[in-house]
Amino acid sequence: MKLLLQLAAAGLVTWHAAGALAAVSADEAKQLGTTLTEFGAQKAGSADGAIPAYTGGLTTPPADYVPNSGKWPDPYKDEKPLLAVNPGNMGQYADQLTPGVQALLKRFPDFRLDVYPTHRSVYYPKWVIDNTLKNATSAHLAGKIEGDGVEGAFGGIPFPMPKNGYEVVWNALLNYRRTEFSAINMGGNLVDSSGGRTALPVLNVTEYRPYYDQKYTRDTFKGSYDRAWIQILTPPTLAGQTVLVDYPVNYSVADQSTWAYFPAQRRTRMAPDYEYDTPASSYGGVLFWDEGNMFQGRMDRFDFKLIGVKEMIVPYNNYRLSQLPVDDVLGPKHIKPDVVRWERHRVWVVEATLKPDARHAYEKRTLYVDEDGWTFVEADGYGHDGKLWRVGLNYHFPLYDGGGVYAFTYGFYDLEKGNYFLTWMTGQNGAPLLRVADHLSKPNLFTPAGMAGTGLR
Repeated sequence: MKLLLQLAAAGLVTWHAAGALAAVSADEAKQLGTTLTEFGAQKAGSADGAIPAYTGGLTTPPADYVPNSGKWPDPYKDEKPLLAVNPGNMGQYADQLTPGVQALLKRFPDFRLDVYPTHRSVYYPKWVIDNTLKNATSAHLAGKIEGDGVEGAFGGIPFPMPKNGYEVVWNALLNYRRTEFSAINMGGNLVDSSGGRTALPVLNVTEYRPYYDQKYTRDTFKGSYDRAWIQILTPPTLAGQTVLVDYPVNYSVADQSTWAYFPAQRRTRMAPDYEYDTPASSYGGVLFWDEGNMFQGRMDRFDFKLIGVKEMIVPYNNYRLSQLPVDDVLGPKHIKPDVVRWERHRVWVVEATLKPDARHAYEKRTLYVDEDGWTFVEADGYGHDGKLWRVGLNYHFPLYDGGGVYAFTYGFYDLEKGNYFLTWMTGQNGAPLLRVADHLSKPNLFTPAGMAGTGLR
């Protein structure tokens, strides 16, 4: 498309030969803060004005926000859609719709995208911006296999001017989501092809991101960039089961580590199979372990190719969705269109193709990453027959109190089975509480022994 060609000519879409590890030069980095934002997005708006220029993001909470309440009121609740994309008019917007979204529009006669005014509401604290600028000239890919790890980066976007698909994906994995995130009473539901609804496990979750812990420095940070503690509350047969996952910043140095605690046995065990396309058993097999938040894990089984930057209509600023009652959200075939906010944004597009000697349930997956939040907004998975199999959508929203992005309410549509699920939403005991902090509040929680100590019996 014309935009992509213009970006390539301007040097904003670059290409990378396999094996090259150099960071950008000091001269290249001068674009950051001028034509580009300090975190690597295009500062200017789109040619038609639909995407505005970046002016710093949303830093003033709405009047009804209560700090540390766990509730995030919608700052755009009074806005109305500018247009609606439906199966009848989707051809007019085809160049702004992913293949996955087009497939949903074709499959469901009442599927609709309510497109609202675009708000570039993501913002970053100064210390994250400062680290990002340093990362631009020091960060590089590392490891025995391309994409295995990152070195020379800390506390900011590692590759604000990415040169290949691996760097874009690492930007999304290391995007700014605050030091600690906790969710209480996080639920989910699977809706089958007949419209029947099955409640997925209700969870308590704490995520710790050492990569953004200011007690470390660029020289002292190492090991895991992300640690997730997940405990099942319901159903009763699974209550108390707890998983602790460590995601390393360099898989060539240390592999992903997973521990599982089973209250009936009162034992903590290593769980090495909790990765790649292993189905997440607590989700009834509808989610692969590497599909959390669209993609999470090692990249060694796929070749990640950078396609470029495109203007796309994607879910954005979805403050309401995760906190609404379940009945207001779930329809018999798909999420109710009234509750999803779509906007036009620029996204990085990465195509991952399975390596000839590798095994995975997907033969190809296409990842879409927002240019401002460096957040996965969509993931399309293709089976070995070449057909689109699953369409994943992330209903994220930026945090106006302290910066960063909430990117945990997501779901996948299975086009083969005709079902869909949505997770990290309102649990059975009411709306979830979503809290963030800039420090780790319970260090002992993130050890196998500490995990066992919190287990229900």
